[in-house]
Amino acid sequence: MPAPTARGRFVWHELMTNNPDAAAAFYGKVVGWKTVGWDKDPTYRMWTAGGAPVGGLLPLPDQAKLAGSPPNWMTYIGAPDVDATVRQATGLGAQTHVAPRDIPGAGRFAVLADPQGAMFAVYRAFDPQPDQPVMGGFSWHELATTDYQAAWKFYRTLFGWEHISTSDMGPLGQYFMFGWGGKPVAGIYNKPLEVPMPNWLPYIRVSNVDDIGKAATRAGGRVMIDPMDVPGGDRVVVFLDPQGAAIAAHSVGAAAPAVAPSKKKPAKKKKKPAKKKAAPKKKAARKKAAKKPKATKRRR
Repeated sequence: MPAPTARGRFVWHELMTNNPDAAAAFYGKVVGWKTVGWDKDPTYRMWTAGGAPVGGLLPLPDQAKLAGSPPNWMTYIGAPDVDATVRQATGLGAQTHVAPRDIPGAGRFAVLADPQGAMFAVYRAFDPQPDQPVMGGFSWHELATTDYQAAWKFYRTLFGWEHISTSDMGPLGQYFMFGWGGKPVAGIYNKPLEVPMPNWLPYIRVSNVDDIGKAATRAGGRVMIDPMDVPGGDRVVVFLDPQGAAIAAHSVGAAAPAVAPSKKKPAKKKKKPAKKKAAPKKKAARKKAAKKPKATKRRR
């Protein structure tokens, strides 16, 4: 009996592009992926990282080209009952672009646009999907939209996601993080004007995003957001592949626990020249250390 797909999990990612061969070469150089033909349909290729499948690669469908859709990454979200999820989604204001259908030997899926216009797919896999991302797999997901509060209400209702935290990005507004079991796995925010339409952006787990940005440029891609630190100490980069599909990379940092020790360093440095008059010097050092956090506080 087919294993149920966990509701609301990000279970698959698929690149639809004008030139699959060129895309395979690009991602092989940048993130080290390999491609293998699917045994049930050799015309469909799968991305692999460390021998494990992490996504799919196929030509951009003719109907998508006629509709003006550019090469893009499609994010698949788990739905134990695809048909019921599509009915619920359309009742909440979504549009169906591909009606529920079976993939022989694999599962059942449908393609939707949420009420703000971002495309995504729902999928019920016959085989259980790993819950932890492998190195080279997908570890974060991000929705840029026109109304993050309305989008959150839609997806929370559909998939049962939990709000984890909200970060203030200043002029860019709020970054709303969600997940399950207390663990953040994705974020939603209101897109800036330069982003043409709402979209889901998947992030690949890598060891060094700075190397990824350089490799993407050398291989003919274009970096859209330079490598940067984000809240929590992680580091990200966003780039376009040569065909124009947007993708991001993410590396886990160790900056988070480094904040507390940094506050203690000024006090330790002041103790060394004050060994003969320990009591007054320690008191002075403590006063200076108490003021120091204002100078060392940094946004991560």
